[in-house]
Order: sequence, then C-alpha cells, then structure tokens
Amino acid sequence: MTRPSLFTIPPHRSFSDALAAGLLARFGGEPTGLARGIVLLPNNRAARAVSDAFVRRAGGGLLLPRLVPIGDPELDERIGGALDPLGAEPIPPALDPTERQMRLGRLVQRHRGVDAAEALRLAGDLGRTLDQLIIEEVAPARLRDIAADLPDLAVHWQSSLATLELILRDWPAELAKLGRIDLAERRNRLLAALERRWRAAPPAAFICAAGITTSAPAVARLLRRVALLEQGMVVLPALDLAMPDDEWEMLGPLDGEGGRQRRAAESHPQFHLKLLLDRMGFARHEVEGWRWGGGRDAPAVRSRAIGNAMAPPEATAKWAELKPAERRLSGVRALELADPAEEAQAIAIALREALEIPGKTAALVTPDRKLARRVSAHLKRWGIEADDSAGRPLSQTPPGTLLLAIAAAAVERFAPVPLLTLLNHPLVRQGEARLPWLDGVRLLDLALRGPRPAAGLSGVSAHLSEGEGRAARKRRRALPFWEEEARALLQPLEDAAQALADDQERLWHPRERAEGLGQILASIRETAGALAGDGVWRGPAGRAAAELLAALEDAAVHGPERVEPASLPALLERIMDGQAVRPPFGQHPRLFIWGLLEARLQQADLMILAGLNEGTWPAAPAPDPWLAPRIRADLGLPSLERRIGLAAHDFACGIGARQVLVTRARRDARSPAIASRFWLRIEAMTGGVTREPNHGRWAKALDRPAAFSPAARPAPAPAAKDRPRLLYVTDVDRLKADPYAFYAKRMLRLAAFDPADADPTAAWRGTAVHAVLEAWMKEDECDPARLRPRAEALLDDPGVHPMLRALWQPRLMEAIDFIAAEMANGRSAGRRPMLAEKDGKTEIAGIELHGIADRIDRCGDEGLAIVDYKTGKPPSRKAVDEGFSLQLGLLGLIAERGGFPGADGRAERFEYWSLAKDKGKFGYVVSADLRSGMAPGDFVASAAARFTEAADKWLTGAEPFTAKLHPAYAPYGDYDQLMRLDEWYGREE
Repeated sequence: MTRPSLFTIPPHRSFSDALAAGLLARFGGEPTGLARGIVLLPNNRAARAVSDAFVRRAGGGLLLPRLVPIGDPELDERIGGALDPLGAEPIPPALDPTERQMRLGRLVQRHRGVDAAEALRLAGDLGRTLDQLIIEEVAPARLRDIAADLPDLAVHWQSSLATLELILRDWPAELAKLGRIDLAERRNRLLAALERRWRAAPPAAFICAAGITTSAPAVARLLRRVALLEQGMVVLPALDLAMPDDEWEMLGPLDGEGGRQRRAAESHPQFHLKLLLDRMGFARHEVEGWRWGGGRDAPAVRSRAIGNAMAPPEATAKWAELKPAERRLSGVRALELADPAEEAQAIAIALREALEIPGKTAALVTPDRKLARRVSAHLKRWGIEADDSAGRPLSQTPPGTLLLAIAAAAVERFAPVPLLTLLNHPLVRQGEARLPWLDGVRLLDLALRGPRPAAGLSGVSAHLSEGEGRAARKRRRALPFWEEEARALLQPLEDAAQALADDQERLWHPRERAEGLGQILASIRETAGALAGDGVWRGPAGRAAAELLAALEDAAVHGPERVEPASLPALLERIMDGQAVRPPFGQHPRLFIWGLLEARLQQADLMILAGLNEGTWPAAPAPDPWLAPRIRADLGLPSLERRIGLAAHDFACGIGARQVLVTRARRDARSPAIASRFWLRIEAMTGGVTREPNHGRWAKALDRPAAFSPAARPAPAPAAKDRPRLLYVTDVDRLKADPYAFYAKRMLRLAAFDPADADPTAAWRGTAVHAVLEAWMKEDECDPARLRPRAEALLDDPGVHPMLRALWQPRLMEAIDFIAAEMANGRSAGRRPMLAEKDGKTEIAGIELHGIADRIDRCGDEGLAIVDYKTGKPPSRKAVDEGFSLQLGLLGLIAERGGFPGADGRAERFEYWSLAKDKGKFGYVVSADLRSGMAPGDFVASAAARFTEAADKWLTGAEPFTAKLHPAYAPYGDYDQLMRLDEWYGREE
C-alpha cells in the first residue's frame, strides 16, 4: 500500500502559521499553485484562523487555496465542482435547524406532556443525540436490542428510552413526508460522495485536511482517502509522536463497533486522535512531523514536557525520574488570584502590558464566557476593543434583551417590574425622543411604587386614576404619559398575549393552537419596532434577531401544540442562547479572546489560559437526558468523558506557546474553587510552576486609593431657628434613637421609595388593617357582626397577592374575631368607642405636638382608653423604661389637654390590641402602662417629661443630630447609606 501522507504539528508550534508556511513552501512557487488546492478545515472559525495565517506569512498579495469547513451547513456549495453535482445522485436538502427543533419539540411534548419551553429544551438535547447516532452511523434499531438486554436499567432511564424509541419511529416518517433529511445525515452523504469521487478520479491539485480531530466514521474515511491521494495530506494538531508505546496502548483497544472503553481513556488528550487513526486504518508510526515552523515557536522540548504532564494516570509515577529538561516549562508562569473579579483585572493588565512591545500579540483563551466579558470590560477603560471570536449569545445583546423584556411584560400582564424594565430599555426611543420618554417613564416609576396593581394595561390605568393624598398626585402626573404614549404602543401586544392564552383553552386543532405562537412572536417583533424603530434591527445583533424571529414565525406552526403564555420568555431565551453574535471586523489587531478551538489552531506571542478551575476547564460533562451512560457505551457513542479529553487537548495546544500565563481564582462567585486537573498536573510534574510576581499585585493596586478617608459619624447641627416646631408622636422615637434619621426625614425632607411591585410589607398590612378598623368604627359603629365581612373584603381585593392571601387569611381572621369578641365584652361592661383615626394636637415645650389615635374609648363616666392597633408585637417593657415607645402616653397627654375634640377626660388606660400570636392564639391586648410598672397617671406625666427633655435638646436647643445614638431602637435603615454607616459604625476611634 502507498505510504499515507500523514503529518502532525507539535504543540510548541502555532498550527495555522506552521501549516501556512509549509503549504507556501510546497505550492507557493507558482502564482496559482495555492489557488488550485483545497484545504479542508473543521469549521468557519478555523478557516478564518488559517486565512489570517496565510496573510501574515505572505506579507503581500496572495491567491489563497479554497478553504472548506467540513462542518459548514452549505458544504456542497463550498466544495463546488469537486462533487460534480450534475453527474452525481442528488442528495435531499436538509431540514432547517429552527424548524427541526420546533418539530422535535412537538414530538417531545406529545410523548412527555411537558410545556413548550421544556419541550424545546429537551428537543435541543434530543437533536444532539440524534446527530451523534447519525454521525457515528449507529442504526436507531439497535436501541431496542440494547434495551432488551438491560432490564435492570433505572426507571427514569427506561422512560427516556421508551420515549426516544417512539420519537425515532415517528421522526423518519416526518422527514420523509417533508422530503428532507437531517443536516448531519446530509453531511455524511456529502462526505461519502466526495470520498467516492476522489477515489474514482483523484484531483490534480493538492488536497490538505488540516486541524480535523473528529473521529466520525464518514470523516475518517474521507481523511483516509485524502492521505492516500498523490497530492493529498492530512495534518493533525498535536499528535504526541514521542509518547511511549506502552502509554499509547493504555488508551485502550478501540472497538469501532461499540465495545465499551475504560473511562480513563476517553478523558486523555490523545484518545480522540488515536480513535481517528484507528478508524482511518493507520498506525501512529506512519505519522510524520511537519517540517515547517510558524516563525514564533517555543523550544521543541516544550512538547515533550507537555506530553509528560498529560501522561495517563498509570504512568505518572515516571515524573519522579524525569530529567529536568523533560519536565521544565520554561516560559510558562502561573497566577492565582482571590476571585474572578481580581483574575479578570490581572488578565486585562497582562494584555495591556503586551501592547507596550511593538508588534507583540496576546490572546486570552478560556471557556468561561463570564470571565471573558469581564476582561473585555476592563480593557475598555483603556479604549481597547479585543477581538472576541466566540461572540455573545443573542439573548445577552441589546436587541435580544429587548425581545425578552417584551415577552416578559406580556406574559406577566404588565406587572410593574417587567413593564418598567421594558420602557427603560436603552434601545427604546433612541435619539432626540429619548429624554422626554425617560421623563415620562420616571413619573410612571414613581406612580407604580408599592404593591402590584391589577393585571393588564387597564389595571395600570385604573391604578393611576385612583389613590389619595400624595400617592394620588404622583399617579395623576404619570397618567397622561401612560395613556397618550406608552399604552397605545403596548395594546397590540396585550391583545396577542390574551389571544394566545385563549387559544390554549379552546379545543382547537393542534395546528390552530400552534399558530398562536407565531402570532405572539409577530406581535413581539412589531412591538419592538414600535418602541425602538429600525434601530433594533441594525448591526450584527439586530440582523441576527430579525433573522431568528423570521425563522421562528415561519416554524412556529410546526412547534409544540400547547404553549403556556408563562413559558414564552423561557422558550425565546432558550432559542436565542443557542445563537452567537460575533463581532464585526475592525477590533484590536493584536489582542484576541479565543475559544478553545482557536487555541488549538493558532498561537499568539502571549497566551493567557484562564479559568483553570475544575468545572470550568474542563467543564463538568453535561448529562444526556435521553441515553444512560451505559447505553451510550454499548452503542459506541462518545461518552460524556470525551469532552474532558478534548478540553485537555486544547489545553496542551495552548500551553505550547512561547510565552504562557495560566491563571485561576481560588474561589468562584459562591464558594472556594478546586484547581483544574490540568493545573494540578503541571504543578505536580514541575514541582511548582514559576509564579508571575507582578500582575496580581497590580490588579489589587489599580483601583486602590492612595489614602483612605473614611467618613466620620455624622452629627449635623443646624441653627435652632431652622429646626422643626411641629412634631408627630410617631417621630419621637426616631428623634431620640437616631437623630440623624429624624434630621434627614423632617429637615432634608427625604423619604424612602417603596420598591416597585413590592410584596405587601408589615407596614402595608398595618395600613390595610387600620383602614378596615377605621371604616368599622365610622360606618358600622363597631358592630361585632360587621367586622369579619370587612376583613374578608380586604383579602378579596385583586391587588392582594394570592400567596399573601393564603398565608395571612387564617391568622388575620382569627385575630379579627378576637377584636370583635373583645369589643362585645367591652360594651357589656359599659365601654363605648368614641373616636377612630382622629388627629389631635397640643402645645408642649414650645412644640406643636400632633398625633393620630387609632381609637379612643370612654370607660365609665370620665376615663378614656387610648387604643393602638398592632399587626406585630407591642413594644417591650424595657423600651418604655428606657424612654422609648411613648406614643400612647403622648396621645393621652393630647387627650387630657383637649386636643381631641369630643374626647375630653382623664386617660386611664393605654392598650395595644395586637393581631400577633400569643399563647397559641392570634389576638391579645396589652396595657402599656401596667407593662411598664407605672400607675396610669404616671404614664402620661413620664411621657410628657421625656418628650420635654428631647425637645429641649434637639428641637429648641442646639444638640447635634448624631447618627444612631441608640441602634437597638432604630431598626429602620432608610438613611443608613446617606449617613455612610458602614464607614464609621463599629470603627474604633
């Protein structure tokens, strides 16, 4: 047999540069020598890397060979005349990927009964499983035979396998009906046709298959044919020719018919290359080293050290006996940082430092996309836009986030948070109309603070038309913007979302149901255009979003039959996550961010291999929800461990550069991190990789100020004439416990905003209960029989969250019944309610003191009972003893001085009526004066004296408003940020 033309480029050389140098040396002597040839590559990004390498090597004009990614969907177009389509048997077209996922999603939903978003997620995994079966040329019928041989399989795997069998039965019929085939099947057929063509009529020009490592049978047959062509050659990346034969054999016998392999073999970086060679029918000794270098190679001994570091586990004992030259990683430095933020900062500094040397290139290589984005953000502080070849998922680009915001607002029926997120989106109303639009959105934001209004656009309109006092004024200011601008733009979206919800409830034909999905997607597209104009569709991300929506609208009718509106955002996000938007040309020419494949095929002067933690590099294998690991092994499919081997191979290629920096963070966002097995290997073999001394220190110092000037404890002291002379009894505790908070509220007039779409807080519950009890007093004259219906009406309000209603209703109703019973008992004893929610005032210590009494009762002939309702626990005795919780005593003072018209007399009782739990029941009464150990008359006098003392100090005197004087009685943190609490609290003087 003719000796095959098999070559490998070692990891200490840049693959694409060495490949370009060799092809130029062999075929570049003639003007069209290169242009007549074909270079087969794994994918489009590899084609770009090789094209750039030719440009760097040539240094001038050059006619490139035809670069053909064999993973390209339009493979027949790229191969061109080599397939001779006129004389060859036509191959059916492939089914569009989006339509394929939709159709698979429908089958999954039929057999699994899940919602549309989950059906499409499972359809994506199912599509990958089907592709693996096709690529590995495994007949689906084998599943039934294997299932019969595995009766002890876990129940959930048996269920998945049964569903998969049904789908594999239905799917070919679906494709046959359409006259389409799977894309993987089409590639197999195209590669097989190309192999037959070249076997029958070898091409006259050279054919080079470079950088291809997939071991699929169709690819292996084509590579074998290329290797046997007279002008053919196969160039493999980083095949270890120096690996001892016994270690090579440790990778295991490779039974291409489905023999189960040892797990350790597939996680080795050479495993997939050994499998590829076996399927090609060649031995490792038939592979030669590529004679040409890339011009910026590391020393050749680097490849030997890499091979030793990646030895099989059984052979690592040899590390103790290696010569220093065979274990040394000269030019490789390591950097450990505290966390991912510090790691990103240090990497950005290293990349920026590389630019100081003219002509030097640097590349960040990491599978951690969050880390890559952080580094990109840090580089922008120096005006550097790194060339990120991996791009960003469409769902994270501005057009993608706008589409998701529209979907979320629609399915949540325009609840405040998703509504404001949508209206504030940076793409909405760009240009001159942006600022007036944001002014309106801010008014709407203020108006929607607090608990959620009723659902839908009409619910928002009703909310803005209601309210009392300050809340009503805020809502009225936002109403014109809402009605005249925002609502009109969103009305078609609400109509489409409601139609989708109605469609799912009707007994329609599945096709008619699925059409509802296309209609809501069309409405999302139209709403995006109405809100953002044509700007949303501009640029690479905008065009990708437009193309994806168009494809989804066309394919929606073939998708899942039941589409719950709530699953729409998740459905849309899942599909957009699978589409990467890559940056246009024109990024920085010397700084790059590469994925792992790019690092396999090219090198920069400085390679930074980052994110070297277990679970990141290598990534934790993603489980296959359809096939159990044992079934995958019996079918001969790649195990989940195979991805670890590929990640190890990529690491070996990347660390072969002349200058390398490997980095990791000691913890991730949640917990301490474990160093990558690759990191641990090179550390163990070398005895410790040389540490990079500067970049970590610089990262810490970059944003560290030269000197710290923490804020002192604030204690403003305005002039006495500027201090307030009117005070409510509810502000007295704030004045004494946290004078600065009182100063911020009353003098600076700063008030905390409620969150938008807030869960009903304790304050809201207290206000609601007070409103019920006030109406019960004023309208029902405290009739015990009328209280419970009023409380039930409160809980029936549409604005009350169902969860709150379910949790609060039993407690509230028990406490309400207690209040009704207590009131009935009081009436029988001669106690009579007089006033409710009444504002009273009096003059004391030069201050006009105001207070609102929840209720004042007449006890007997002259005595008054001051009642305060509490939804929580009443104040403690300790608080009263220390001069706080004086509210009831001060209300009694106002009453005794005639401050509550119609309620004259002596205050004899001071009661907290609590709705909280005590002794196993909800609802109880506590006497404030008795609890403090005082006689009734003493309580009013004590409250007056303590108030006079506070007024003399802070209101009519010159005492500074010192922050947090008594933190135990200042539980609210509304002004903690304003007082810069964290800078001084607890710090020793």
